[in-house]
Amino acid sequence: MKLYYLPGACPLASHIVLEWIGKPYEIQKVGRDELKQPAYLALNPLGAVPTLVDGDFVLTQSAAILEYLAEQNPQLGLMPEDLRERAETRRWLGFCNADLHRTFALIFGVQAYSDDPAVQEQLTEKTAAKLVQLFSVANKQLEGKKWLTGVRSVADPYLYTLLRWAKAKKLKLDEMANLKAFHAHMEADPAVQAALKAQGLS
Repeated sequence: MKLYYLPGACPLASHIVLEWIGKPYEIQKVGRDELKQPAYLALNPLGAVPTLVDGDFVLTQSAAILEYLAEQNPQLGLMPEDLRERAETRRWLGFCNADLHRTFALIFGVQAYSDDPAVQEQLTEKTAAKLVQLFSVANKQLEGKKWLTGVRSVADPYLYTLLRWAKAKKLKLDEMANLKAFHAHMEADPAVQAALKAQGLS
């Protein structure tokens, strides 16, 4: 099994899960210039990461990869057996993927939306405010909980990865104590530390 990644990008979530699983795997760093080359596009036509190769099976999209890894290893309970608990996990996985991650894309790729620096600045400011509002939802969800759904799941490493982006972009999350505690809890996890070290992030 091989995971293609950019350091610190969303594949970090899948990388952490691979560490939690504890079975042999490979990681392959991909440069931004390589993403649009024919060899990589043959694996992932979007020219994006992550890409997971498992034998002759190639899978893209973070949420799909996280669920695939969880369901391959049901003993870890990263995707619960109970229908409602599984739906709750998918709810927060979707929140990370479709709400937080998608909104970050407006900051990371602001140049694609306007060439005007003033417009770019305004879009970045408004997007940052929207992200703070979204993170406040996660902060409220974490009240009295160590994990996002109450138990460890594939949603947790995704949220952790997004919190790293928030820190890099200096979003104003200082007053969100539950998120701060969650971030510290994840940082202390040996699997998280192993993934960070492997990607040159620690």
